[in-house]
Amino acid sequence: GDHVAVNNLSFTVEEGQIYGFLGPNGAGRSTTMNIITGYLASTEGEVLINGHNILEEPEEAKKCIGYLPELPPLYQEMTVQEYLLFVAELKGTRKKADRAAAVEHAAARAGLQGMEQRLIRNLSKGYRQRVGIAAALLGTPKIIILDEPTVGLDPKQIIEIRNLIKNLGKNHTVILSSHILPEVQAVCERILVINKGVIVADGTPDKLS
Repeated sequence: GDHVAVNNLSFTVEEGQIYGFLGPNGAGRSTTMNIITGYLASTEGEVLINGHNILEEPEEAKKCIGYLPELPPLYQEMTVQEYLLFVAELKGTRKKADRAAAVEHAAARAGLQGMEQRLIRNLSKGYRQRVGIAAALLGTPKIIILDEPTVGLDPKQIIEIRNLIKNLGKNHTVILSSHILPEVQAVCERILVINKGVIVADGTPDKLS
């Protein structure tokens, strides 16, 4: 109808930054993430990912992105390894040996060593998030987008995922979407605050605190 979810939103994320996208529930964060990743089309404007327009060059743009939605679309009856091999194939890694090597590397980076043969349905929520992060890492994307990666996790798991995000920031540009201020302050170098679809603040954590 006439409800505006995202209103004249404009920002640039520089390469190598961990960028926080902060706002209350219903602010337009997830809608923005879905527009950036190409799951939703905006009614006007454009999204450029490493110079590629997400609507005009979706394949090239999406190759640059690894995306972890709030609820990772995991297949519960697969093992961790089976699922990640499947995702690697979907992302265009054709050779079986290359897929196996990519999965081993992504699983190690996401802290899944020893979990590869476990059924996803038997994993804790924290480890399911790690599987989603490992899947996002496949295809060696330059940009990792994480939507509420620690929701529903216990304090120990939250600390582990935050440390994992910091490590990802050493090799990737990371966009972290969250409604939790301490979460964003703990890992992000720059924060954009959105409310009712409009940017209300943009700056470093020190500047915004």
